[in-house]
Amino acid sequence: MKAAYITGHGGNEVVEIGERPDPIRRPGEVLVRMHTATLNRVDLYMRDSGAGITHSLPQIMGLDGAGMVEETDAGERNLHPGQRVVIHPATCCGRCEFCQRGDIVLCRSVRYLGEHCDGTLAEYVALPASNVFPMPDALDFSEAATLGVTYLTAWRMLFSKARVKPWETVLIFGIGGGVSLAALQLTKMTGARTIVTSRDDEKLKRALSVGADHAINSASQDVSKTVMELTSGRGVDVVIENVGQAVWSSALKSLVRGGRLVTCGATSGDQPPADLRRVFIRQLEILGSTLGNFSEFADLLSFVKHTSLRPVVSSRYELDEIHAALDHLESGRQFGKVAIEISAA
Repeated sequence: MKAAYITGHGGNEVVEIGERPDPIRRPGEVLVRMHTATLNRVDLYMRDSGAGITHSLPQIMGLDGAGMVEETDAGERNLHPGQRVVIHPATCCGRCEFCQRGDIVLCRSVRYLGEHCDGTLAEYVALPASNVFPMPDALDFSEAATLGVTYLTAWRMLFSKARVKPWETVLIFGIGGGVSLAALQLTKMTGARTIVTSRDDEKLKRALSVGADHAINSASQDVSKTVMELTSGRGVDVVIENVGQAVWSSALKSLVRGGRLVTCGATSGDQPPADLRRVFIRQLEILGSTLGNFSEFADLLSFVKHTSLRPVVSSRYELDEIHAALDHLESGRQFGKVAIEISAA
């Protein structure tokens, strides 16, 4: 089968497009013919170094995706050949204490597609039936492909971790990136007030057009001071961020007493100043989050099915254009997700 895969670590010179062995479907698994996947920052990380992530080369790239069921077990009741589906990218042991309580993203043996094993940038993927979900009818394949990582990550951050309420105010750093934009869309559909930041005025304009209530240019404005002005000196209830060190101080200073900060990344560095006095005196909550569980994914898909939410796809590339797509993601110019179309519908 045709796939995009890494043969080493470095730049695009280690990313090849060519033939890889077809996956072998085992009992209990579903063979999916992939239509579309989207790129995530971890695809760049795996290309560049993959440090700290156990993997073997060559390895097919890609975490998320949407496609059509090609083959299932004869007794499979929920999925059938020809069905449009979307993929959850984390496989688990099913036996540890975390799996037993349904928190599979904390599994001691969790493995992510495109990180620990072959991923979704291929014509076919075989994975457990529990990882395959019916796709919302209103979405196209590219829109649906975004749900398995970006929108699921934002969903867990907002509703499982931060427990956002309709009357609250949420500050979202780095608008334009996939998780930040997903968080904006999901927050607005709850009725909560949103403030977004970016160093790019054009991204801020687009965020306002998508529904953000206020926009702050973090290159020319002091974020925490502007937040206090916008909230009459109170601060925001929730901060959603995946930037890390560069925004950490502003994030903590922007929170109301008892506020919650949820982080899922550290693109600017993972060793920010702790500012512990502020944390304990103001009784702030700092919450880490990664991806989401099967039940959260089912809730997200149901939400999408019953609302008008349409994920934002910034650009679409063919599989043969993977180098250009990776360059586009690395440039930071995108507003939304970068989709890779693998096969025709």
